[in-house]
Amino acid sequence: MNRPINVMIADDHLMVREGIKQILELDGDIKVIAEAGNGKECIELLDEKNTDILLLDINMPEMNGLKVLQYLKEKKTDVKVLILTIHNEVEYLIRAADIGVEGYILKDSDSSLLKKAIITLMQGETFIQPELRPMIKKRMTERATSLNSYDDNLTKREIEVLKLLAEGLFNKEIAYTLSISEKTVKNHISNIFKKINVSDRTQAAVYAIKHNIVDIF
Repeated sequence: MNRPINVMIADDHLMVREGIKQILELDGDIKVIAEAGNGKECIELLDEKNTDILLLDINMPEMNGLKVLQYLKEKKTDVKVLILTIHNEVEYLIRAADIGVEGYILKDSDSSLLKKAIITLMQGETFIQPELRPMIKKRMTERATSLNSYDDNLTKREIEVLKLLAEGLFNKEIAYTLSISEKTVKNHISNIFKKINVSDRTQAAVYAIKHNIVDIF
């Protein structure tokens, strides 16, 4: 990469922001260009800064993380959003997926995983921390026991692709695993999105978890 990844941190706790900044800037591949203590400030700074990745807390004053996310998606910005979450915020994560968030990570994750998540988003992929998947699955089962089978319109190959996508594999890795071209993988993913009515990989992964397509728990 020719330049560092520009990251903004939006969290209402100063110590959290300072700690994350120190961790991210250790190796020079990531640069924290702005910090926000509430949602309104976050929106204002995003209009001023050339931000690649936004690390976004859910519970913030004035304007919470979900409202910030909704604003960014409605504006169709290029900023990719990585939600910073805690274990008991699963319902918020599902709502964030519906809006179109690119990734989730727990606040107590180690530095290497946080950096991996940021780089993954920068590469155009999504990131769902593995530890969150069982909790999402449990909550979705509680909410809708009727959603225990996948859409019959999906072909066998599309189900295979969706399963690997939900497990976090990149297109190249899916292509290698299934012995098909990367272009074919992209076509399958496009068809899957249309059939299950989602717009990004995170929503597709949540769909796979809800419908028991992935068996990784």
